[in-house]
Amino acid sequence: MSITKEKVLEALKNVDDPDLKKDIVTLGMVRDLQVEGHKVSFTIMLTTPACPMKEMIHNAAKNAVIHYVSKDAEVSIKMDADVTMKQNNLLPGVRNIIAVASGKGGVGKSTVAANLAVALGKMGAKVGLVDADIYGPSVPIMFDVIHEKPNVTAIDGKNKMLPVESHGIKVMSIGFFADPDQAIPWRGPMATRALTQLFTDVAWGELDYMIVDLPPGTGDIHLSLVQSVPLAGALIVSTPQQVALADARKGVAMFKLPQVNVPILGIVENMAYFSPVELPGNKYYIFGKGGAKALAEQLAVPFLGEIPLVQSICESGDAGMPAVLQETTPQALAFMQVARNVAQQIAIANATPKPVTNPAN
Repeated sequence: MSITKEKVLEALKNVDDPDLKKDIVTLGMVRDLQVEGHKVSFTIMLTTPACPMKEMIHNAAKNAVIHYVSKDAEVSIKMDADVTMKQNNLLPGVRNIIAVASGKGGVGKSTVAANLAVALGKMGAKVGLVDADIYGPSVPIMFDVIHEKPNVTAIDGKNKMLPVESHGIKVMSIGFFADPDQAIPWRGPMATRALTQLFTDVAWGELDYMIVDLPPGTGDIHLSLVQSVPLAGALIVSTPQQVALADARKGVAMFKLPQVNVPILGIVENMAYFSPVELPGNKYYIFGKGGAKALAEQLAVPFLGEIPLVQSICESGDAGMPAVLQETTPQALAFMQVARNVAQQIAIANATPKPVTNPAN
């Protein structure tokens, strides 16, 4: 039986992307299909380099060609990634802007944002990180660039700042322009203008993901961001205590407001449990167990994962080396899993048709 491109494509229609619930041909994921006799080669373009189902999709595609086309087919498949993109006119080179928020301070929001950025970078994505917590910028410390200053370049006759790069991540923070020993007593309009400049006056280039570390709470900065920047989604960081969960609930509610309408990618539970160094297999739920996961179920939003309470996470941040760089440690694996889940939810959100609102007559 002769093998043709048409038969191969028809066979591959039996392979679904498990996240997007459609076949890989309809989704346009099959690229560069070549057939030479019994040799079949093509590329499957995943929606994220962090796809946890990569091997499953690879095997399913290979088996589909052999089963539906020819048992003698020699199938060669290249797995690549092309991050799905939310339409973005303000920052045309930035595919997805992700807000990291919390209902209250002290839950480790900036730590999660920093490690999420590095984790996505480790997975092969181009990543930028905006420290939008303009009252208490901490990202320069976490990336060991506290004494760095952005350079300036001319683009189309306009001066643009170049983000500082550390651990493969492009970083921009208001902390680069302020004395680290001085408070920043800005009023609302000044803070909003400063935040906008972190996006518009910076030459970000091509990014798959831009992570935005928001200030804690729900206020002017959050609303200004939503009005200025097209967010692909937001994730909420909480700890297991009831007081933190109550504020996390408010954070989710803010992004769901009709005038805000930003997809909730999910909830991350930080400081979920304590594991002593000498007993790494033991988990002690000091602040309660499963609170954020239960809240995610109540609010019908994804639960993105839990991060352990480990001293080295704090020490790594203070040393400018995000904990996810520690490779096989439990905390690094936890951050990597959260990053995979975030990338998965971004792909789902971008592939989901948005409801069309009819204008009033």
